[in-house]
Amino acid sequence: MPEAGDEAPFDPKYQGIETRLLDGDLVSFNVRMRGARTGEDVSRYAECAAAQYTLIRGYGFARHVRTKVAETGGLWQADAVYTISESLPKGFKTIDAEVTTAACVESGIPTV
Repeated sequence: MPEAGDEAPFDPKYQGIETRLLDGDLVSFNVRMRGARTGEDVSRYAECAAAQYTLIRGYGFARHVRTKVAETGGLWQADAVYTISESLPKGFKTIDAEVTTAACVESGIPTV
């Protein structure tokens, strides 16, 4: 059993982003990766995709609606849904697309 501090290094392999416009401002992001430590890593990948997509569409903000995460045989997948908007939307799980995209780039997480 590994002791504290003996964890394997984080070595993510980002394996793709698929986006799908569901309805007007509602967008689905499906991402895949290997080497995630937990579902939080793959969820963060989806958030980075959402942030960059929001900027590409000319908007500044996104609001997280839901994320489903699954892992099979070491392949982690997330199916995340966000709304995108020009102004800060109401809700608790909002992101500033420009700030989030910059943080993702700094962390080495790919975007759309």
